Order: sequence, then structure tokens, then C-alpha cells
Amino acid sequence: MQRILKYTGRTSSKIKTHLSDTQVLGLELIQQFPYGVDAFCAAVGTAGMAMGVAQALKNTFSNCHIAVLEPISSSPISTGQAGEHHIEGIGIGSVPPLLNRNLYDQVLAIEEEEARAMCRRLAKEEGLLVGTSTGLNVIGALRLAKELGPGKIVVTIACDTGLKYMNGDLFS
Repeated sequence: MQRILKYTGRTSSKIKTHLSDTQVLGLELIQQFPYGVDAFCAAVGTAGMAMGVAQALKNTFSNCHIAVLEPISSSPISTGQAGEHHIEGIGIGSVPPLLNRNLYDQVLAIEEEEARAMCRRLAKEEGLLVGTSTGLNVIGALRLAKELGPGKIVVTIACDTGLKYMNGDLFS
């Protein structure tokens, strides 16, 4: 909240509610994985969802590894460089005001085409029609799982639908 105050000069009850709501998502994950979560990753727009979930997970599983994700073509968190990309809802071109450096351990910058290919793969192989930010999340989770090794529990969120992409080239 201090970053929001510094960034905007004020805080909003909507922001407080948003962070509180996303902590509920983290609590749901804790209920579903009572023996622990080794890692969680999420793409960031405002960073509200990632930080809310991270706060809840870190409070319960202090060793949970948190990774925030951004498109490599617009990676202000990891490189300080903004750029163009076509992954809706994330990568706002600056460090998100809700991003709390104390709550994440790693930043992964991912190629947009990898995220798009994952959307197509999930549709074809799993019957899941997801959007590009979910594709990015799944790529991030797979990278973390490979990095952490067998037997680790890595969690991410399928946060958008692929329906809005049906008229574009994503599923062509």
C-alpha cells in the first residue's frame, strides 16, 4: 500500500478490496494443497492477484517460491525495458504499483510466441480454451517445475478464456 501511496499520492478502498480478494484465492490454494506448495507463478498486470496469492502462500508456506511473469518483449521488472506485446491484461510497460519486492523470489520473462503456442496446445491436448496470459502462466509453471525437479508442487492460475481470441489468429 505504501508504494501505491507514493506512486499515486493516495490509496483506494478498491485497491485494498482487490488485494483482500486475491488473498482469498491464496487461501483456496492452501485448502487444496494442505501439505504445501513449493512454488507459485503468475503473470502480472497490476500485480494484485500475484501479490495477494503470494502473501497468503508465504504466510502459510514460508519457503514457497514465488515467481512473477512478464512478456520478454516488455519486461520492465527484469530489465527495466518496456515494449510492445499482445498478451492482454499483463505487462503494463512499467513496474506495477502493487508489486511488492518482498513477496516474490524470481522474475521470468517469457516469449509471447511460447505463450501463444501453449494456448493452442492446451486447446488441442487438454480441451482447455484459454487466453494468452494463461498460456504464459503455464509456460512459467513448467519452467519452474523443471528448475525445482521431480516431486515438487508448482501452482499457477488459468486466469482468462480463449473465447475473445476466436476471431483472431491465435487458434488459426
